[in-house]
Amino acid sequence: MNRKHIFLLILILLGGCSKPSEKIIVATAANVQYVMKELKAEFEKESGKEIEIVVSSSGKLTAQIREGAPFDVFVSADTKYPGEIYKNGGSDVEPKIYAYGTLALWSLTIPEKDLNLSILNSDKVKKIALPNPKLAPYGDAAIQALTKQNLFEPIKNKIVYGESIAQAAQYITTGNVEAGFTALSVILAPEMKDKGHYSLVDSSLYNPIAQAALLLRHSENSPKKETSQKFYDFLYSPKAKTIFKKYGYK
Repeated sequence: MNRKHIFLLILILLGGCSKPSEKIIVATAANVQYVMKELKAEFEKESGKEIEIVVSSSGKLTAQIREGAPFDVFVSADTKYPGEIYKNGGSDVEPKIYAYGTLALWSLTIPEKDLNLSILNSDKVKKIALPNPKLAPYGDAAIQALTKQNLFEPIKNKIVYGESIAQAAQYITTGNVEAGFTALSVILAPEMKDKGHYSLVDSSLYNPIAQAALLLRHSENSPKKETSQKFYDFLYSPKAKTIFKKYGYK
């Protein structure tokens, strides 16, 4: 079964509990998955329209969009991937920043007072989880921070790469690594309450993690176009901004 057949099957399955022509599908970067649950609930309550969330790394979602995945809105972890899709004709409107993310170091066992970048180069840490920097913007930010502190080379053999921030977080929460990098939004999610300790990575050590969303192209007569536009606009509403702040976004 090729990718296009898989995407068609996804669309059929997602549309099974409501009219496929009315439900919109939101491609969501892994760091946004928990806040998106709240955004989804609030939007559905306000609009009466249903949305479906598909979660992966920004890079993988971009590849799927290029292959023709039936997504309506792309909520990325950066500006680069939405920008590429826009330039290649995937949208009629330029991507717009909805929030800025925060990079954090997270551990189940290392206390907060000891949790900093330098401890990664000690014998206390054997393995470090990090989202794949080629696919996940938070992974790229972590590499920037480690490089600026002259730590990347000494610890690179300890790094275990996850294909997304979600997989890196799984390595941390299951204790497969002593520490790892993730988005503050993941740590602050209700599902992660009281799981370990964290410290924020100095924001001067990495480029601002500007996160943009993109309204993907629809035909003029598409029944999903209006709902897609409404959800896209909702992402920039005062109510959505309040929810984003609750999860550590700026």
